[in-house]
Amino acid sequence: MCRLLAYLGSPISLETLLYKPEHSLIVQSYKPREMLSGTVNADGFGVGWYRQNSTEKDIEPFTYKNTLPIWNDTNLPSLSRYIESECVLAYVRSATAGQVLDLSNCQPFKYEHLLFIHNGLIDNFRQTLYRPIRNLLSDKIYQSINGNTDSEHIFSLLLNQLQANPGKTLEQALHGTLLLLAEMAQSYESYVLGNVVISDGNRLIASRFASQSSAPSLYWLRDDPNFPKSVIIASEPLSDGNWISCPENSIISVGSDCDIRIEQI
Repeated sequence: MCRLLAYLGSPISLETLLYKPEHSLIVQSYKPREMLSGTVNADGFGVGWYRQNSTEKDIEPFTYKNTLPIWNDTNLPSLSRYIESECVLAYVRSATAGQVLDLSNCQPFKYEHLLFIHNGLIDNFRQTLYRPIRNLLSDKIYQSINGNTDSEHIFSLLLNQLQANPGKTLEQALHGTLLLLAEMAQSYESYVLGNVVISDGNRLIASRFASQSSAPSLYWLRDDPNFPKSVIIASEPLSDGNWISCPENSIISVGSDCDIRIEQI
């Protein structure tokens, strides 16, 4: 399991978001509190953000990734002081057994103007849904895959839904992707844990989902005194405050005005 963090709101420095909170994502990398499996998140990390005050609809986001544990990256503290954004996605990785520690497997994944992070797994992925998912993809989406993780394949399946149905919203595409994955997994006596956040720079769309048993933890916080005029979605609360647990098997939509809508899957 990994730990996720997504922010949408007033411009914020990466330092304030990643380092300042008492139970920051940095702390969660070596001292997580609510992981279903694993003890540390030391198999790499990544941060994605959008250019501040951009009016372009399809602006390509920026990413910074490393296969080192986040606490061992000597450049991130300095970079974090100088980077500000209104929309940030970040993640620390605890790799599923057998998956390669490679930069291509580090999240966030991006495609055109979209950023994507995932905490969870497809059980026994290589022996179950690896090939069936690839068989469903268009050539363009198939060729965009750079790594071999279940997470990137979930993203690719979502992108395929958007490409095949241009009128679909991100919420609809994520909803359809999770239901399709659950159906496919059941046919292979497998299961899916799908805590996801996807963004286009203007909105956050998240899910807390499990096709069997309990889903990994996921919380949201809105307009906190430490983070005014913003919404944060995170695997674990970063600090004291009115953190609210996302309902299991739900999709959480955060608009550009920080309004929140929650729908059951």
